[in-house]
Order: sequence, then C-alpha cells, then structure tokens
Amino acid sequence: MQGRDKLCAKLTSAFLRKWWFVLASAVVLLLLGITCAIFVSSWIRMFIDHELVLRPGSMTFEWWARPPVRPFVHVYVYNVTNADEFLNNGSKPVLDELGPYVYSEEWEKVNITDNENGTLSFHYKRTYTFVPELSAGPDDDSVVVPNIPMLSATSQSKHAARFLRLAMASIMDILKIKPFVEVSVGQLLWGYEDPLLKLAKDVVSKEQKLPYEEFGLFYGKNGTSPDVVTMFSGASDITKYGIFQRYNHRERLPHWSTDECNSIAGSDGSIFPPHITRNDTIAVYDKDLCRLLPLRYLKDVESKAGVQGYRFTPPEDVFANDEHNKCFCPSGPPCAPNGLFNVSLCQYDSPIMLSFPHFYLADEKLREAVEGVSPPVPDKHRLYIDIQPEMGTAMQARARIQINLAVSQVVDIKQVANFPDIVFPILWFEEGIDELPESVSSMLRLATKVPPIARAILGWGLCALGVLLILLAVTCLIRSSHRQSTLRLEGHAVAKPPPPKVPGKENGYELNNRR
Repeated sequence: MQGRDKLCAKLTSAFLRKWWFVLASAVVLLLLGITCAIFVSSWIRMFIDHELVLRPGSMTFEWWARPPVRPFVHVYVYNVTNADEFLNNGSKPVLDELGPYVYSEEWEKVNITDNENGTLSFHYKRTYTFVPELSAGPDDDSVVVPNIPMLSATSQSKHAARFLRLAMASIMDILKIKPFVEVSVGQLLWGYEDPLLKLAKDVVSKEQKLPYEEFGLFYGKNGTSPDVVTMFSGASDITKYGIFQRYNHRERLPHWSTDECNSIAGSDGSIFPPHITRNDTIAVYDKDLCRLLPLRYLKDVESKAGVQGYRFTPPEDVFANDEHNKCFCPSGPPCAPNGLFNVSLCQYDSPIMLSFPHFYLADEKLREAVEGVSPPVPDKHRLYIDIQPEMGTAMQARARIQINLAVSQVVDIKQVANFPDIVFPILWFEEGIDELPESVSSMLRLATKVPPIARAILGWGLCALGVLLILLAVTCLIRSSHRQSTLRLEGHAVAKPPPPKVPGKENGYELNNRR
C-alpha cells in the first residue's frame, strides 16, 4: 500500500504535473499498439521487398550473381545389354541402369547489365567437374546406347521420298553407321565426333546447319552460354522479381499455338517473387524444356537449418495428353503419349521426348516396352523445389528429367528396318542442392521468425502497456479524488465553533448592571 501511494503521488507530483498527460500517453501507446498489430506485417514485407531488389553491390545481388552453393548433378545411363538380339530377333530391349555419375556445378552470371527498366541482362556460366568419390564409376565407363543422330535422321526421313531414304541407307552403309553406338559416359554427355554430323557440316545449307559439330546430350553446357537472358530485378515491380522478360531477345517462344504456351515468364528455379502462398502456382522456364513448367504446393517442409518452407512440384497432369496441353501439339494428333513432352520443335526436329525418371506420371506401357526400368518411386523420381515463402528463395531442389528417343520404323532403311516404333529411354539426371550456407539460412530464419515476434512485441506489448497506464492513471485519480474528499470531511468535523460571547463593556453588559 505504501509503495502504491508513493507511485500515485509521483504521478500526481510536479514531475508529470497533469494527470491527463499520463492518460493521453496511455491512449497513444494503445493506438500505436493496435496500429502495429495491424500493419507491422506490411512494414516488414516492405522492408524485405526493398532488400531483395537486385541492385549491383547489394548482398542479395552478390548471392544471385555468384550463388554460395555448389549443386550436384547425378546422371544415370540406361545401358543396352542386348542390342543385337533387339535388332535381329525383335527381342524386348534389356536395359541396365548405370550410375550415378556425379558432377559438381558452379553457377555464375557474367556480363551483367543493369537496365533502366528494372531488368538485368546477363549470360549463364556453368562449370561442371566430375566427382569420382561420389560416383559409381569413372565417367569413361563404356555404355551402349541408341545412336541418336542416326535415329533422328531416319525418323525425319520417314515421310521423305523413297529414293532419299535409299540414298541415306547407302551412305550409312559406307560410313558403317549402326543404330547403337558404344561410347563413354563422358562422351555421351559432353560430346563426341559423329560421322553424320560431320557429313552434314559439308553438305547441308548454311540456313539448316546445326550449331555444333559434335553430339552430346549436355554438349555446350560446360562454360559460358551464348544465350542472352533478361530478368526482372524487382526494382520496378517486386511481383516480377526473378522472372524472365526476354530470352535471346524474345519475349515469347515461336513453337506453340497459343501465347500462353509460348510464354517464358518464369523463374530459373533459384529465386521467385516473395510472399508466396500455398494457393500460388509458380513457374520455371528452361530453354531445353521449351516451355514453362508449372509448380503447385505439395506440403510444408523444414530444412536441416530449421527454416520453414513450402514444397512445390509439377501437377500430375503436366505432361498429360489432354485438352489442357493441346497447344503443345501444334501439328495435331497423334501427339506425345501421356506423360511425355515432345521437344523436337526446339531440338532441331530430333525426336526427343522428355519425361520424369522411370516414366513417373507416364503411361505404364512405356515402361513395360523395355526391361530393366523399375517402377517409379515418387520420393526418388519426383521433381520439386522447397521455397522459403516470404523471400522466395529456393532452399532445396531436385530437378529430375529423363531423356527419351522416340524411334520410328523405316522399312526402306535396312539399318532400322526391324526397329519397332518405341520410346527408348537414354538417361535420367537430377540436379539440385541439399542445403544453403548458414549465412543464407540465418537470414531466411529471420524472415520466417521475426515478423510474428515483432508483431507480438510491438502490437500486444504496446497495447498492454497502454492499458496498464490507463488503469494506473485512473486508479491514481480515483485515490487522489477520494483523499481530497476525506480531507474536506475531516476538516469540517474538527472545525472549532466560534467563541461564546463574554459580557463586557463592548456588548453593553456593564451599562445594564448599572441600571
């Protein structure tokens, strides 16, 4: 009681002078707390947006230009073990999945130009290094695979004049070109001399000439890409942060039948616009995929560093042969089988079909046409990206794709006369990262945990302090008012009555006695 009286006395002392100052301060704190509770999340979002913008010299720019992570590429090759029996006897091809053959990858953006319209133009530079200690064998292991340049040429000649097909058969006889080749894993990936490509270099017109002299499924990817990429930096519109505006000076692809399918407005998979929700559909664009790959929310995840995020993965009908994907079949049916995507229009008419590994989400008949491909397992063969939603940063990723060759039988070319119409799996690979560096993870943790804590402290803390001051001020005023009333009552109770009149000369007492 004594301490409370001292506090109330202090509030009503000359230190504050006016009780209304305390009450007004309490009301201000209460209003400020309510304002913070409502708007602090928006303020933090504005701060995050400002810091995310890719400005030369900023921390996020350095992380973007030279990512502090080293992704790994795991390659699995389907080795054909019965090539002769398949060609001569029509046996079902028997495949032996070899791998993984692991390559570390260094990312970098070079020749960066900061444009005035809120975009950045640059080139990708990727350097791949074989990692023998993580691999199942050296990358000079020999494998037997379909001869992709030859089978592409024969498939393209299926509807050509018969004498051209016969001429092609004669040329292949002279050059001793066979439907299957034995090459090393490294050659299959990074390139080897092919007699057909060498011949095409001399006889094909300049307009039709291929931009490479060797064949390799990853040919030309090791080094600085010639492709010019233009990406939104977020400076003018944060909702387009990390989204491609142009690719090789094109705003759209030329291959498909609608503008929507020709769009390149997607991310490269490393950064996305911030403040992602579970209801959002995000998109990734890759030149080799020839389209945007939509990704939808799958589940909540937490990284090893304790960062909360969302896992996004392609919908199950992404490569479905249905009305939704009709625009990707501009020549009309027959289109790619269910679960495959035909990229021949952007791969120089080579009949390349992309799918997920082990024909995941594809027609079961494709896997049953060969032996040695086990049933797909979603956790091993699904493509996914884990994203920290507030900052739009990829925390973990697995880009998993299988490369297949759609082979057509051509009876006039004796080398493939017995080759049935089949989708032949060549290899599949997964590219991705397991964990971000601690410096990046700590910042992502702050973006996840600080907003709710700040909202609670600033909002509810200020409100509680304001209410406490209001109650304290009102209590002190009531006690002060009660004390003043008590003092007045006590003053009236002890007041002395006026002194009685004493007879004297002043009041005429003596005069009356004399009378």
